[in-house]
Amino acid sequence: MKKRYIFYIILLIGIVYLVYYRISENKKIQNQGGGGGKAPSGKGMSGRGGNDGPGMAVEGIVVGQTDFNSDLEISGNIEANESVVLRSEVPGLVTGIFFKEGTNVSKGTVLVKINDSDIQAQLKDVLTKQTLSATSENRAKQLLEKGAISQEEYDNAFAALQSLKAQVQLIRAQLAKTSVIAPFSGKIGLRNISTGEYLTSSTAIANLMSVNPVKISFSIPEKYMGQIKLNSEISFTTSGSAKIFKGKVFAVEPGVNQQTRTLQIKALGQNASGELLPGSFAQIKLTLNTIKDAILVPTEAVIPVLKGKIVYVSKNGKAQQVSVEAGTRTAESVLITGGLNIGDTVLTTGAMSLKPDAAVKVKLVKNK
Repeated sequence: MKKRYIFYIILLIGIVYLVYYRISENKKIQNQGGGGGKAPSGKGMSGRGGNDGPGMAVEGIVVGQTDFNSDLEISGNIEANESVVLRSEVPGLVTGIFFKEGTNVSKGTVLVKINDSDIQAQLKDVLTKQTLSATSENRAKQLLEKGAISQEEYDNAFAALQSLKAQVQLIRAQLAKTSVIAPFSGKIGLRNISTGEYLTSSTAIANLMSVNPVKISFSIPEKYMGQIKLNSEISFTTSGSAKIFKGKVFAVEPGVNQQTRTLQIKALGQNASGELLPGSFAQIKLTLNTIKDAILVPTEAVIPVLKGKIVYVSKNGKAQQVSVEAGTRTAESVLITGGLNIGDTVLTTGAMSLKPDAAVKVKLVKNK
């Protein structure tokens, strides 16, 4: 027990010594600080004030006027000018395929032939009956002129002939359906059938597309609908190429989509080289209008705040907050419709670190 008490006493003495040592060292540091405070304090005061020094180095632009093209960038899709899935109107065996996959075909070209032997036999039978009926009708007409038969007997002969003529027309129409014909000129795709296969009306033969010109389909927010006109020019690129293509608006949907609040638009673009493929994604730039003598500032200069937007301007070497009204925004610039004057120096860097009346040293740069 005595050993334990001795251990506790030694530990307590050590703790007291450490506390005494720390207090002594703090007093020494305070005495040294007090001696330093007697030196001239001009530099220290300048460091706290900030406005008396050279100021924060920032970049800025001088506000000017320029013509501003209000461009809208949206995404869309490239569509064929005309597109159809070829199918047979009548069922039957395929007796001939007269197109090569991936080639251009002309309107009216016979692409596929269906077995028509039974229809040909029906046609031959009805044509024979029509010939006999025509002879009977002609004979009845002569007898009627001589008064040998009544008008009713002639009318029956004439009606029988007309009925047979109608049957011939019907059979010829059925016969025409056994040929699958290109409804327009275009490029035909990969075929899904072979000779000898039995087709039904639901069997897809191949896709046929007219791809010059192509249609560019896209939508714009309803707030821009008053700025869209027919024949407005667009430019667009595709994901597979950096080439810029041109097009013109040719159709605008008469109403706004109530679910998306957008307006559907279609444009035509030339595709003589065949580079544009239907179904491709298109990045579209649409020029809405041109604003004369517009004020533009870089996007990084505009700061969103609770009640709107502000920018910092330099006046007499100090930063000042200015509330502004902003319009259309692009990737690089913001259209300012109110709050700035020509000749103002707008700060473009350090905006998040600046405070009103902070001293600034501005390096002017060229506005993009």
